[in-house]
Amino acid sequence: MESRELPSGARVLGAALIVASGLTALYWIEFFTTGSIQASADHCYLVFESAFPAADCWAATAAIVAGIGLWRRRSFAVLFGVAAGSAYVFLGLMDVLYNLEHGMYAVHTAEMSAEVVINVVCLTLGPAAMVWSWRWRRVLDPP
Repeated sequence: MESRELPSGARVLGAALIVASGLTALYWIEFFTTGSIQASADHCYLVFESAFPAADCWAATAAIVAGIGLWRRRSFAVLFGVAAGSAYVFLGLMDVLYNLEHGMYAVHTAEMSAEVVINVVCLTLGPAAMVWSWRWRRVLDPP
């Protein structure tokens, strides 16, 4: 591989991380302004979801920085790719556990379908970002 060439998939992963960040912001704007994305009106659900914005902000910030780093082939893409990936896995697992414990997956609504998509994205994009960043770390951040 030529020294200026990006590793395979760098732009796709970078774009996916940036898009995920934007969608995270849109989710929270919608959640707190209209509530139309809320999968339940139960107090327990609303309290649980209200605990996520700070962690989601960190995940989205790390994802944006990683995405920019990947597009520009900067060494910081490795650190932030692993950080964003780990944050998405953590957030996805917290959400899945809540949904399982509270029977949320049995709720067949558009809002719950959106939650399922978020779970799947977190638990696929997260590991993909970590594995890809680690695999290509020596190319992006040579010794």
